[in-house]
Amino acid sequence: MKLASLNRGRDGELVLVSRDLERAVAASDIAPTLQAALDDWAQMAPRLEERYRALNDGQCSEAFDFRPEDYASPLPRAYHWADGSAYVNHVELVRKARGAEMPESFWHDPLMYQGGSDTFLAPTSPIRLADEAWGIDLEAELAVITDDVAMGTAVDEAQEHIQLLMLVNDVSLRNLIPGELAKGFGFYQAKPSSAFSPVAITPNELGDDWRDGKAHLDMVSHINGELFGRPNAGVDMTFNFPTLVAHAAKTRALGAGTVIGSGTVSNYDRSKGSACLAEKRMLEALEHGEARTPFLKFGDRVRIEMFSRDGASLFGAIDQAIERYVPGE
Repeated sequence: MKLASLNRGRDGELVLVSRDLERAVAASDIAPTLQAALDDWAQMAPRLEERYRALNDGQCSEAFDFRPEDYASPLPRAYHWADGSAYVNHVELVRKARGAEMPESFWHDPLMYQGGSDTFLAPTSPIRLADEAWGIDLEAELAVITDDVAMGTAVDEAQEHIQLLMLVNDVSLRNLIPGELAKGFGFYQAKPSSAFSPVAITPNELGDDWRDGKAHLDMVSHINGELFGRPNAGVDMTFNFPTLVAHAAKTRALGAGTVIGSGTVSNYDRSKGSACLAEKRMLEALEHGEARTPFLKFGDRVRIEMFSRDGASLFGAIDQAIERYVPGE
């Protein structure tokens, strides 16, 4: 299935989107919002699936054109958003960028932080920030949405709790990160609102490319229309999604609608490019003695997308301009 939320009210209005992302049909009579559907997923999913099949078969006379600009994040806000760092290669490079050594434990114990989830950016909304000097960066990631997960759920049981997948732009303010982490209390100001893809999809939409708890497809990002990177999300993923879910649930239950991110997708094969500027800048510093690529500026545009092997967009695109925030406007 492919689901989305029309940008109406704080929690959106649930619709189903056709596999080719061309048509949509209302689903609010089944569940008013995606969160409501997730709250009772075992009962709601079969009803949603039946209408999804009808939509793809051209049997929904009430279907309408799907326009990504009309949509919020699939979950416009969530009770819980936790972002991991599943690609340890990326963690190692970014820590080098700020002069921090990487403990050996990072290879077998995932990093994770809990981010703000009261407001997620719509996939085509601008990223508005007050100061370019903060070091504005994109981070192209995948995320999963779970149903209810009991505390202490084991890795081999966590897979069944992963109900949906999304793309993420986990916006980071790189020049604020060192000062915050030096306080020993984690990110806050350095992590403004994240954006998610227009559509959330069930894992079976990926076919054989969803296996071992990973999506084995390229994460494609562009900056100002130029290809920035296309690392494969299934390659070099040290911790798969069931591992991340189990890690998050070690000491607490996870409520339905919990969003867990993979962290920035990263490959050891440097020819695939990067999924964030911090990584590219670190590679430049290692090769040339200095970073040459600037962080994002006002007026820049980022686009993040994932395609099937036959070239079809799977989630729609996160497509955002960087704009100056002016209080009161």
